[in-house]
This record gives sequence, structure tokens and C-alpha cells, in this order.
Amino acid sequence: MTESEIPDTIGIIAGNGIYPETFAKAARSAGVSSLVAAAFKNETEPHLKDLVDEIDWIRVGQLGKMIKFFKAHNVTRAVMVGQIAPKNLFDLRPDLRTLKMLSKVKERNAETLFGAIADEMEIDGITLISATTFLDDLLPAAGHVCGPALSERQESDAEYGFRIAKEVSRLDIGQTVVVKKGTVLAVEAFEGTNEAIKRGGGLGKGEAMMVKVSKPNQDFRFDVPVVGPATIETAAASGVNAIIVEAGCTLLLGKEEVERLCGEKKVSIAARS
Repeated sequence: MTESEIPDTIGIIAGNGIYPETFAKAARSAGVSSLVAAAFKNETEPHLKDLVDEIDWIRVGQLGKMIKFFKAHNVTRAVMVGQIAPKNLFDLRPDLRTLKMLSKVKERNAETLFGAIADEMEIDGITLISATTFLDDLLPAAGHVCGPALSERQESDAEYGFRIAKEVSRLDIGQTVVVKKGTVLAVEAFEGTNEAIKRGGGLGKGEAMMVKVSKPNQDFRFDVPVVGPATIETAAASGVNAIIVEAGCTLLLGKEEVERLCGEKKVSIAARS
């Protein structure tokens, strides 16, 4: 987004974790004058209110309320940042607008649901923009990122795991696998990345590797692969000593803390193309 294209106001659809606050700070630095946040009860960090100009707390499934809130504050561009716990997608308690939207969705996974939300917002003149907007410096290029350098054995596992993860993501099962010495120990599905790490790490007995990739035709408006401090903590506690991400497609949130933790806990991070 060029300087002339930066809108005065951006709406933030704020999930959990540090992603919403990271985006808010980056947007301010880029020159966005007004940030309007739709926050979710039991998901969004409460202190986000200190980083935005307007905030409204809603339930997952209150699409009509969210759109009305954004329109009241002249939002025409919005960004979806931070995860909504998968279990909450199936506990929507939907309003009328959401029920109407759901009646058109045949497959109810995260991608189809969020895509349908984007389409509904567009009807009201609100365009969902890429969730990596203003965050290019947090997308690692190919090569060593931080922590110890990979061994020759790990380089081989990284190539193998990357290929397997790409195939699994193509099938829309998950975007993360855990491998060790040419064997798949765990595949991420509905349970999420951290649970896959724990499962695979337990089997790997201190020598497991996590590989996280993007899906073919990944929609970066609402589905960006992310690694953050919590990922490193979970990996180290579970016996995963290396993390491979896809270059230019994976956000490294809390970058300084990630680098510190990787050095302290001897967890390697590398990016592959």
C-alpha cells in the first residue's frame, strides 16, 4: 500500500493474541489517523482499547452489529487480525445477518466462513484488506532467521516436512506438520497448531521439527500463518527444537521476544521458499 493509498480510517476485526496490537501500532506508524476496533468477548486482549480510537465488544456471530458499528464510524477498509478459537466458530449464536450469510455457505470451515463475512461486508461498502498490510518487515525472507543454525540432518527434514506440509495444506486439512528423521509425527487439523506441536513433540523426544506453510491460493485477508512467542514456548516445552516457515508468507509476531526465546531455549527458525 503506497502512502497515497493509506486510508484515514481502518477498521480492525480483532481476534486473540498480540496480532491486533501489532497491527494497530504499525498502522499508526504508517500514518493511519483513526483505528476502529470490533473486539470479541473472551477472545480479544482488553488493552487493545488503549491503542484504538473506538472499540465495541461483540460476540462471534454478530455480523450485523459489527457492520453497523463500522459504518457509524465511516470505515470503508477493514483488516481481520488475530485468531478466533476454532471452537467459537461453531458456537456463533448468530444474528439475523449471520444466519442469512450461513444459509449460502455449503462448507463451514474457517476459510469459507471468513470469506463469506468479507463478501457481506463488501455489500455495505467495507473492503477487507490483507492482514499483512503495514507488516512487511515481519515476513522473513528465505534463510536462517534466528536461534541455532540447522544441522545437515535438520536441513533434510526441513525439505521433507515442507513438501508434506504443502500437500496437507492443499487438501485443506491444516498448515503445520511435525517431523523427525523423515517421519511425520503429527499433522495439524481442527485442534490447531499448538496441539499438533505438543503431540508431535512428545513423540519426537526432543528432536522434532515443526513446519508451517501457506495454502495454495492463500487468502491473506484473513488467514496468515503466524509464529510468535507462544509458539516458541510451546515448541520448547514439547521437545520441538526447530521451526521451518514459508518465506514471505509467515508473520513473525513479537519478533524481538521470539529471537530472545529462540536463543535462550535453543530453538532454530529458518524460512524456505
